[in-house]
Amino acid sequence: MNTFKAIYIKLLGAISILAILFHLSILLKLVPYELTWGGKLKTDSEMYIFETISILINAFFIFILLQKGDFIKLLFNKKFVSVILWIFFAIFVFNTIGNFFAETTFEKAFAIVTLVNSVLLWKINRATSG
Repeated sequence: MNTFKAIYIKLLGAISILAILFHLSILLKLVPYELTWGGKLKTDSEMYIFETISILINAFFIFILLQKGDFIKLLFNKKFVSVILWIFFAIFVFNTIGNFFAETTFEKAFAIVTLVNSVLLWKINRATSG
């Protein structure tokens, strides 16, 4: 495997672990959920649902990254892993745009993180054909 690709995958994995910790801090009410999700969440129940889904998506993303980097045995074929990562790339691009137009400075700051994720995914996906 390309050394840079391995570094990009490890960096994305680390960012995703930090994202999971952030979502856990919201679940534990260490960070007020009113600052996130565009201020659209109005109840604890909504927050628990959104944050749980976010954690599961981030965990799935890490799982796919580990397969892409050959850090774990492939559960899915390489083509499927690549397609999933292109889908995540699109999600991060749209999320970056959304964060740039967020109402709070707190959420706008996350545009940097999602932009970095987008660039890293672009590099990972372009480095291999399958």
